[in-house]
Amino acid sequence: MQQRHQSPPDIKTQSHTHEPVARTLRGLDWLNFFLADVQTGLGPFLAIYLAAKHWNEQSVGWALTVGGIAGILTQTPAGAIVDRVRAKRTIIVLGIGALIAGALLIAFWPGLGPVLAAQMLIGGMSSLFAPAVAAISLGVVGSRAFDQRQGRNQTFNSAGNVTAAVAMGLIGYYLTDRSIYFFVIAMTVPALLSLSFINPREIDYNQARGYNPENASKSEDRRPVGILDLLRNHRLAIFVLCCVLFHFANAAMLPLLGEMLSRGKGKSSMAFMSACVVTTQLVVTLIAAWCGRLASTRGRKAILLVGFAALPIRGLLYTLTGNVFLLISIQLLDGLAAAIFGVVSLLVIADLTRGTGRFNLAQGLLATAVGIGASLSQLIAGAIVHHSSYRIGFLFLAAVAAGALIIFATLMPETKDFQHSP
Repeated sequence: MQQRHQSPPDIKTQSHTHEPVARTLRGLDWLNFFLADVQTGLGPFLAIYLAAKHWNEQSVGWALTVGGIAGILTQTPAGAIVDRVRAKRTIIVLGIGALIAGALLIAFWPGLGPVLAAQMLIGGMSSLFAPAVAAISLGVVGSRAFDQRQGRNQTFNSAGNVTAAVAMGLIGYYLTDRSIYFFVIAMTVPALLSLSFINPREIDYNQARGYNPENASKSEDRRPVGILDLLRNHRLAIFVLCCVLFHFANAAMLPLLGEMLSRGKGKSSMAFMSACVVTTQLVVTLIAAWCGRLASTRGRKAILLVGFAALPIRGLLYTLTGNVFLLISIQLLDGLAAAIFGVVSLLVIADLTRGTGRFNLAQGLLATAVGIGASLSQLIAGAIVHHSSYRIGFLFLAAVAAGALIIFATLMPETKDFQHSP
């Protein structure tokens, strides 16, 4: 009984013997929705915003790369912080404050120095969001319900992306590009309100860092496994490599497409980017929950293979047409891959770290590696396009994606333990 007083009262009771209170679950739903609203404006729309300010492809690539580098340097420490800190909600509040400051810098001072500073701030602090939300989710519902909870998280996140993309497309077209960043700031208010609905007493600290629920009473005095032990997990290493290659191939595709079609299009380029993002996120919204259920019953590898296969096909199709409506339609493949990776990749990490106490640190390690791939993608693909053509750039990215598919198909085993699944 003495051990239980080390945690806030009722955490164990809420987490293990009762369903989480509906208010907390609804707060988690809408937190995912409004965080997506906030982050969407600081993603693919930034490339168009900077292009409209007469930045060339390489300069845009550098701006996007700086944000990626900041994320690379902070993702792993962010995961370790989330594992260690009990006040998960406070972590998200700090990240939102950083996004507000970054949005203000970009809106009022779109020069090289301020934009790079904003990207470093945004990239560094926003790395806290993914592990913090995942930790809250796992801590509230436990590992047995995490598959479906992660699918629901992704559904609301993508619905938020759709809403934000439509709003930002309209704002950019009818008002000004800069108004998008004021919209981002406005969306932080409902995000913080949603966060306040989550009861911190329902977040099981031990579950949130990856200990088995059945061993929770014993785990309070346990130390998590060492980082070197985590790195020796060959299945984790293979998965990280595949994800790095996938995101290297994926990260530059939509920004390059936006840059290519923004030339001479004026305000309509914002509407085009909005249509691309909406198409992708509508698909994610429709199928993310289904991905979580399917991964729970059929395993992780089969559904991830579909996600890996969608990317090289998408890159190749970009080179075969210049028709705007067809290019938007190709984003259906982006939505399919995004839904699968948004849900299932995190489930694989949970599988590989269950019982280690290092769930969030492993998320950070994966995000760091993926960030390296994504940042290099922006820089290298931008340079290829600058010195060659958009077609060559897309073919290069498609070839990398095909390599990721082959490695995953041949070397990565299934990670779901069907024998001990509920």
